[in-house]
Amino acid sequence: MTTFDKREDGFEAQFAHDEQLRFRALARRNKVLGLWAAEKLGLTGADAEAYAKDVVVADLEEQGEEDVFRKLRGDLDAKGAEVSDHQIRRNMADMLTQAMKDIASGS
Repeated sequence: MTTFDKREDGFEAQFAHDEQLRFRALARRNKVLGLWAAEKLGLTGADAEAYAKDVVVADLEEQGEEDVFRKLRGDLDAKGAEVSDHQIRRNMADMLTQAMKDIASGS
């Protein structure tokens, strides 16, 4: 195996590791985001946990995070919750940052 092959294998392994961490961070973000939205929807306990799981699953519908945003926006609108698009997107960004920090620190 040449040095170039070893470097290539190293880059591929790092990419796979980074993608796994990003997937875990997004799943964690979506769960916390779902719990936040559940509170706004008046859900508690098992209902809030189930809703958070629904938000995690919603992220698997398509590439990117618009599927999660649409789910939250639709559910919040259906309940008449006063939450702006900006607040949803801000929470999405903030919660992803926190999830990435938590995963990096092993929390």
